Amino acid sequence: GAATSKQATTMSQQQQKQQPVVHRIFEDDEDDEDVCLDMFKRDAPVPVAATASAMPPVGNLSPECPDGNVEYKLKLVDPTPDRFEHLVTQLKWRLGEGNGEAIYEIGVEDGGVPAGLSEQDMNKSLDTLRKMADELHADVNVLRTRDGVAGKVAEVLVRHYDKCDQLEIRVAVVGNVDSGKSTLLGVLTRGTLDNGRGLARLNVFRHKHEIETGRTSSISHEVMGFDSKGECFNYSKVHGAVPTQSEICNGSSKIINFIDLAGHEKYLRTTLFGLTGHAPDFAMLTVGSNMGVIGMTKEHLGISLALRVPVFIVMTKIDMCPENVLKETLQQIKKILKSPGARKIPLVVRKNDDVIVCARNFLSERIAPIFCVSSVTGQNLDLLRQFLNLLPSRKDWEKLATEPLEFHVDADWSVQGVGTVASGTVLQGTLSMTDRVVIGPDEFGNFNSVLLKSIHTKRTPVKTVRAGQSASVAIKKLARKDIRKGMVMLHADSHPTSCVEFEADVLVLYHSTTIGINYEAVVHANAIKQCARLVKMDPEYLRTGDRCRVVFRFLYWPVYLTAGTRIIFREGHAKGIGRVTTVFPYAGGLLDHKSKKVPGTGQTSAVAPVVQTAPVKPKSEVAPAARAQPEKKPQLDMEVKAPQQPQPEKDTKKSQQPQISAAKPQVETGAKSQPQPQQPQKAPANPQPNSGAKSQPLPQQQQPRCAAAVVNKARRPETAPKPAAAEPQAAQDQPEHSATQ
Repeated sequence: GAATSKQATTMSQQQQKQQPVVHRIFEDDEDDEDVCLDMFKRDAPVPVAATASAMPPVGNLSPECPDGNVEYKLKLVDPTPDRFEHLVTQLKWRLGEGNGEAIYEIGVEDGGVPAGLSEQDMNKSLDTLRKMADELHADVNVLRTRDGVAGKVAEVLVRHYDKCDQLEIRVAVVGNVDSGKSTLLGVLTRGTLDNGRGLARLNVFRHKHEIETGRTSSISHEVMGFDSKGECFNYSKVHGAVPTQSEICNGSSKIINFIDLAGHEKYLRTTLFGLTGHAPDFAMLTVGSNMGVIGMTKEHLGISLALRVPVFIVMTKIDMCPENVLKETLQQIKKILKSPGARKIPLVVRKNDDVIVCARNFLSERIAPIFCVSSVTGQNLDLLRQFLNLLPSRKDWEKLATEPLEFHVDADWSVQGVGTVASGTVLQGTLSMTDRVVIGPDEFGNFNSVLLKSIHTKRTPVKTVRAGQSASVAIKKLARKDIRKGMVMLHADSHPTSCVEFEADVLVLYHSTTIGINYEAVVHANAIKQCARLVKMDPEYLRTGDRCRVVFRFLYWPVYLTAGTRIIFREGHAKGIGRVTTVFPYAGGLLDHKSKKVPGTGQTSAVAPVVQTAPVKPKSEVAPAARAQPEKKPQLDMEVKAPQQPQPEKDTKKSQQPQISAAKPQVETGAKSQPQPQQPQKAPANPQPNSGAKSQPLPQQQQPRCAAAVVNKARRPETAPKPAAAEPQAAQDQPEHSATQ
C-alpha cells in the first residue's frame, strides 16, 4: 500500500510538472492551444520534447467547421433518396474546399464527440460513402480506425480520380550541401534504393559537371504521382518499364512537384530564385544526421520562414550515423525550431498516427514534422511517402482561378522547329490557347501582344492550364532576346502598367554595419531578380533588426509588381525581407544604369553611355600631313628613301623603331643616355644589297616578291653579333618594317 501511494504521488507530481510546460508553449496564440488539444485527443505525441503521457485512444475533437474539407458523420446507414442527394451535394462542397480531397470522420458527432459505431453500422456507412464518391468520380481510402466511446471511429480520405483536374503540390527541397537532397529525390521518384555512393542521384542531375562533382548547381524538377487510392504511380510498371513523367501525370490524381535546389553557398542566388520564382507550397529541409546543423541549413530555414513557407525536416543517412550523434543532431534541430525566430513545435514521426496528425495540422505553420530516413536501407521512407500523399493544398486555387490571368516567366528557351518557349507558374486565372495575351514589360516598360502556339504541362500537351499549375508556352513570332526571366503574361484587356520604383515595409535580418540612402542590393520578388537602389527612407540609417518603410528603385529595366508581394533583398551576407505596399507606375525615361556622368563636370548626361576608346579631335586640330597621310599609297621601291618633310609625332615614332633596333648594340656598350637626333634622317643600316638595284627596277608583277626578298636579305647581316637582350625588340620591329615596305 505504501508503494502504491508513493507511485500515485510521483505520477501526480509528474503531471503537475508537465502541465505548465504545455501551457507555456501555447500561451502566445489561441490557435496553438487548439492544435495541442487536437494532438492530445488524437493519441499523438505531445510537443513537450516530442513525448506524451498515456492518453485515451480518442478524445473529443474540435466542433465541426462549416468551411474546409473535413466532415463529421455519426453514421450513414440506409439513407433515403433525398437524403442521399443531399449527402452527395455536401461531399461535392467538401471536395471543392480541399481542391479534390476531403476527410470524413465516421462515427463522430457534429460537436466533436467520438460516439463510435458497431462493426455492422461502420461497414454500411462506408458502403454509402463509396456510393456517394462514385457519383462524383472519387475513390474512398480508409486511413485509420480507432476506438470511440461505444464503438469504432474511422478516418476516411475521399479523392477525385478525374485526371483532367489534377491537384499539384510544389515542394522545394533545400538543405546544406552533401546532405542527400538529390539522392533522396532519386529514391522517392524512382523507387530504387541507393547503393551508398550516390547512384540514385544520377537520375536527377541535369549537367555533366553535376555528375562529376556530385553537387546540384541548377534548378531541376522531379514528379511523384499518387492515384485516387493513395498508391504511388511512379513504382508501377507501364509496359514493363518505369513510367515517364507524362505517363505519371496522366495516371495520377495528385502530383507532388519537387523543386531540387542547390545547397552550396555560392549557389545561394539560384536557391533564392527557386524559392521566390517557382512559388513552392512547402519546403523540405534535409539535414545530414552525421553532419548536424551546419553550413546553409540555418540560412535556408530562415529564408523559408521569411517567405511564410511551411517546413518539414528530413534527417538523412541514419544508417551510417552513430546513435549518440543522431541524438545530438536531433536536439540541435529541436532547439532551432523552438527558438523565438522560428516558434515551431518539433514532432518526430515514428508511426502512422503521427503522419496523419502532422498532415492534418501542417497548414497551421506551427508544427514541424521530423522524419529520420535512410536512402540506402529504406528505413521510414514509407512514412515520408504517406505524408506526401496526405499533404493538403495550401491555397484556394479554385478561387484564384476566377481572377485575371497572371503567368510569371521563370525560364526561356529557343527550341529548334518550335521557336521561343517560356516556362513559368500560373498564380492567378487560367491560360488557354485562344486567349489574347500580352507579355512584358520590355526595357521601355511596354507590354507586347503575342499569340500562343502550344501549351505543355509536365511534358504533356494541354489546351488550358489553371492557377496553381506550372506550364511551358510556345510563343509565335517572338525572338528569345525579347523575353527574359521576371516577365509576366497577362490578358490583353487588363491594361497592365510597369513600375521602376516601389514602396515596401522591410526588416533587416542581418547587416554587418548600417544601411543608408543609395544602398544597392539584389531584390527577389516572384520571378524578378534585379539590382535596386534605396532612394528614400525615414531614418538616417538601418541596422540589423530594424523595421522601416523604404522606397527602392530598379536600376536596369521596368518590372511588373503588385501590392502585397513578398520580397527578399540581399547584398553579400546582408539580407532583409519585406512586403510591397505601394507601386509607382513607370512614366518613361532612362534608368540609373543608363545615365552617364560627363568627365570633369560631375553632371549626368541625358543619353545612354557610348563605348569610346579615345576622344575624337575636330578636323581643324589635325595637322595637314596627318590628314593627308592615309590617302598615300605605299610604293614598293627597291630603295628606302629618307622622308622629304617632317612627319607627325606618331609617324616619327614608327620610323624610329627600325633604327633603334639597329643601334641597340651601341646602347648596350654605354651610349644609353646620348640622344641621336640625326637617326631619323639616315637610311637603314647595311645598304649594300640595295646598291646595285637603284636604277633597274624589276617588273611590277615581281615587285612584291623582290621587295620581300630584299627586306629579308637586308636583315640577315644585322643578326650576327647582337646580344640576347636585343632579340625581343627585333621581333617587335619586324612587322612594323614589313608594313612600311
